[in-house]
Amino acid sequence: MIEQITDIEITFREVEFETDAVMLHRWHHEPHVIPYWKQNFPFSQYAKHLKALLSDEHQTLWIGAVNGNEMSYFETYWAMEDPISEYYDAAPFDQGVHLLFGDPAYLGRGLAAPMLMNIMQRMFSENRTARIVAEPDIRNEKMIHIFAKCGFSPERKLNLPDKQALFMVCTREDLERRVNGDL
Repeated sequence: MIEQITDIEITFREVEFETDAVMLHRWHHEPHVIPYWKQNFPFSQYAKHLKALLSDEHQTLWIGAVNGNEMSYFETYWAMEDPISEYYDAAPFDQGVHLLFGDPAYLGRGLAAPMLMNIMQRMFSENRTARIVAEPDIRNEKMIHIFAKCGFSPERKLNLPDKQALFMVCTREDLERRVNGDL
């Protein structure tokens, strides 16, 4: 049985190429990550990809840690400046989020929802952001469940270039209701 972690401190820091490239490359080669992220490239190709992501000003890349142990990767982005804006009526301050748990030792331990809600609260600290969007792979039932648990509502299926996705939306009010136990 996998032990649940109940006493947790969640922290995030921005990704730094020199510090994180090898770890992120390793995480993208984990069997639970490959089907949904498809970034299990050779290191030289992954390094180019990561540098391009880091130079893209419409998004911020994060390393998530639990009790000081780095174990997850998040991308937060401005939806209007992202290809996702071609698939819905994006508002100027909508944000989007992608995430993965890289270290398999942290899977199934009850951490995905608290970590996602933590980063969502950071995203909503931009007072003009009214919605956060996500587009998990339609096959990734666990992530769809986590997004729903955090206040996201399914809107519709999307046929994106790299996957069939479920487009989901969480408003500021949805997150507040979830945090207050009203969802």
